[in-house]
Amino acid sequence: MRVTVFGGSSPKPGEPAYQDALSLGRLLGKAGHTALTGGYIGTMEAVLRGTAEAGGHAIGVTCEEIEAWRKVKPNPWVQEEMRYASMRERLFALIENCDAAMALPGGVGTLAEIAVMWNHMQTESIPTRPLILIGEGWRQTIQLFLLSLDEYTSAEHRKLLSYAPDVETAFSQLESPNNS
Repeated sequence: MRVTVFGGSSPKPGEPAYQDALSLGRLLGKAGHTALTGGYIGTMEAVLRGTAEAGGHAIGVTCEEIEAWRKVKPNPWVQEEMRYASMRERLFALIENCDAAMALPGGVGTLAEIAVMWNHMQTESIPTRPLILIGEGWRQTIQLFLLSLDEYTSAEHRKLLSYAPDVETAFSQLESPNNS
């Protein structure tokens, strides 16, 4: 299975968020999955590192706009690079080239990735696939959104998201026969 993992760029090696992403990557790699991330630093690096170290395939989806803005290069764990000119192309590559997606904690970019993928499944622009949000922060964020703007999101469209308190639970949900 090809699994896109969204997440923040700020976690550093040794920090709990980095270690969680590393653990998720190891779980994906041990199961023989291919992981796709943005290919740079933080959780993107940790997931690809864990995947590669565990024998899985690690794909970094990179773009020129990010490298011009942040002065970063693909991390050393990228085994295959999918490179694009714009952030828009990169985002759609992450969404369209996966069988499932997970979102670790992150900021505005991660929120945008979740929202775009969710919207594309809602409008049937892409086939429905698992979109698992990891951590209480995402659950609270989406619940507040739904509480505040309840009438805009049907019960059917709410079911397009699932939540997991930690990476182990998220991985179990991914491996569940209901997600095949």
